[in-house]
Amino acid sequence: MALILNLETATKTCSVSLAQNGKNIFTKEITEEHFSHAENLNIFIQDVLKSAGKNLKELDAVAVSEGPGSYTGLRIGASTAKGLCYALDIPLIAINSLKSLAALTDKKCDLICPMFDAMRMEVYATVYDQSLIEIQKTEALIIDENSFADLLDQNSILFVGPGANKCKDIIKSANAHFDLQTAVSAKGMCELSEQKFNAKDFEDLAYFEPFYLKDFVAGEKKNLL
Repeated sequence: MALILNLETATKTCSVSLAQNGKNIFTKEITEEHFSHAENLNIFIQDVLKSAGKNLKELDAVAVSEGPGSYTGLRIGASTAKGLCYALDIPLIAINSLKSLAALTDKKCDLICPMFDAMRMEVYATVYDQSLIEIQKTEALIIDENSFADLLDQNSILFVGPGANKCKDIIKSANAHFDLQTAVSAKGMCELSEQKFNAKDFEDLAYFEPFYLKDFVAGEKKNLL
């Protein structure tokens, strides 16, 4: 039974949800190509609390998307969440970013495979059953026609998320279904963060780091002249 601020910054979506007892009560989010999380996140937090008639001192915990996903996005989310938790002396909860996306689906297939785009033909992906129990670990995968073949022989799989679009013309099994409508959102974190709060499954504020999965690779500097 808690009031939890949920922060989702793993992808191009910057999303903030305030949840009471595992139920979303207000959300503010935007999806932009240029990853404007640094500009939006703290403003969204203020707007969500104000719209819900709450203030920071009423929070019982802050939950953050732990990754995998955008290195910069995850850093912004983690630093913001840790700062709030330190200042308010409340616990930090970390939620797998792919699991929170899976939580938003209708779960009509045997298995759910949330995917984030990791550039070229690579995706960050994992597989859950309908109870959101992990069947296949989170990993970076290069998608080809044989991807998930063993699971697809025996199960229907719902592929969902920003990475699913690049796979729909490659994975041809009749058991493969694609949800290209369900969007990344902090709303998917609400029940998961409540569960962790009740189990007292908290992160160590001093040592918590996002789950990057892959090493950061800096892009080339653009010539602005």
